[in-house]
Amino acid sequence: MSDAGQEESLRTMILKYVKKKYKTEPDYPWKRDPDSAVLRHEDTRKWYGLVLEVEKSRLGPFEREVVDIINVKTDDQMFHDMIIQQDGYLPGYHMNKQSWITILLDGTVPFEEVCGMIDASYKATASAKEKQKIRPPKEWVIPANPNYYDIEHAFDNADEIDWKQGRGVREKDTVYLYVAAPVSAILYQCKVTKTDIPYNFQDENLTIQSMMKIKLLKRYQPDRFTFDRLKQEYGIYAVRGPRGIPNSLSAALKK
Repeated sequence: MSDAGQEESLRTMILKYVKKKYKTEPDYPWKRDPDSAVLRHEDTRKWYGLVLEVEKSRLGPFEREVVDIINVKTDDQMFHDMIIQQDGYLPGYHMNKQSWITILLDGTVPFEEVCGMIDASYKATASAKEKQKIRPPKEWVIPANPNYYDIEHAFDNADEIDWKQGRGVREKDTVYLYVAAPVSAILYQCKVTKTDIPYNFQDENLTIQSMMKIKLLKRYQPDRFTFDRLKQEYGIYAVRGPRGIPNSLSAALKK
């Protein structure tokens, strides 16, 4: 459906949305169908959306009018089967109907809701590296060995320090520094403010390939979150590298 003479059609709004949020420039690969726009990931070139116009009657028992649609992907089969029962949603048109969904761009589905579906499709089709970048912030317990670093006094002169970056830790994550024996307790809550700082260090005990900056948010007394408590109350039997934490421990640490 041409945008000429219209003020901000849903098609136009969507193309502006993906350009601003994902830096996606639409791809028009078909000469015989110059209005069909493919939305691709910048790195893998995988599709996460397809905007096109079709005769509505091809989608079901509708009138023979032309309408814009967008195809998006979901990796949740239960959600897929549920959403296509709602007005404005249909099984994927000219796509795998088990994993793709067609959304009518005729106003039946609000723009904000369409954007949410696009975001979910972008995540579902992203590479592992991209998924790591776009995932929501996480909480980690990370180990600190006092034999290599005076962690008990690390924040005496500054509230932000450089620290070895653990695998999977990203900017805006929260890290809880667990200080090994003889302390054997969580002492600090920190926010990760920067990651992927180049660094190359190796000796017989330690290898560092990249650093991150962490900002102190909170201190804990050494007798509060001891190893014994972590083990008995929260099922944490070892802290050898960055690891996620259960919701119960997360709540306790925030009190």
